[in-house]
Order: sequence, then C-alpha cells, then structure tokens
Amino acid sequence: MGRDHSYEARVIWSGGAAGGTTSYAAYSREYRVEIAGKPPLRGSADPLFRGDPALHNPEELLVIALSTCHMLSYLGEAARAGLEVLGYEDRASGSMRLEGGGGRFTEVVLHPVVSVAAGSDLALARRLHERAHADCFIASSVSFPVRCDATVRGSTG
Repeated sequence: MGRDHSYEARVIWSGGAAGGTTSYAAYSREYRVEIAGKPPLRGSADPLFRGDPALHNPEELLVIALSTCHMLSYLGEAARAGLEVLGYEDRASGSMRLEGGGGRFTEVVLHPVVSVAAGSDLALARRLHERAHADCFIASSVSFPVRCDATVRGSTG
C-alpha cells in the first residue's frame, strides 16, 4: 500500500499593488511563493504573456522540476548501485504549443552530462538514467513526453 505525502506553498499575487485587473495589458503578473522555512521565490508570467523576463515563470519552473527530479533520482540510483558520480549538469528544455486561449507542453528534453569516477562501468551509468526516469515522481505525473539525452563521462584521474 502506498504512502501519501503532501506539499504546501502559499502563492501571493504581489502585482496588485501596482493596480487591479482593469485591462489585460495593464496589470502586473508578479507573484511571490512562500514555503514555510524557505526563502521566498519571486515570479511572473512568461514575457510572451506580458510577464517580467527577470523573474521565474511557471513554464521554467516545470522544466526545472522535471530536471531536478531526474537528477535526484539518478544520484540515488547511482549511490545504491555503487557508482560514484563526481559531477552532474543538465541543460533541460521544454516545448509548449499555444492553442486557442490556452496551450500545453508537448515535451521536455533533459540533456544531463554526468561525470563518474575513473574505472566506473559507463554502461551502468547510462542505464541508470532509465531507472531514474521511472523513479521520477514529477515525470510520472505529467501527460507529455519527458526524454533524456544523457552523456556519461568517465574521469581520467
């Protein structure tokens, strides 16, 4: 039987101080996210939707959530398999299609570059990405494809 976990965040539209939603073009899209015991995060809409390009937008946060979930799942799999990971970096990207008055993500592609200790089993290091994908809670929760185009490098020293 599964165990349920819950997560809470307080989202506050801070743009209201600049004026209400008197017109679509006029109101601020800025918001603040507060999670107990953590620093606040400032965000806005994507600039395509009249948001502030200097702030995080929900679309970027979704791509970040998928990338970091995969990374943390991968590191856990590596530790359990006895594979020493020395470095991990990802350049994740997401594609979204606008349709009618809304839209949807069509895919997210992860491009992790993983460095492992000298003498490591590189085939195992590659296979662990498949396990990490299966373990990732966020990837299991979305209705669009999440692909992983990983590079694994062995240390020479």
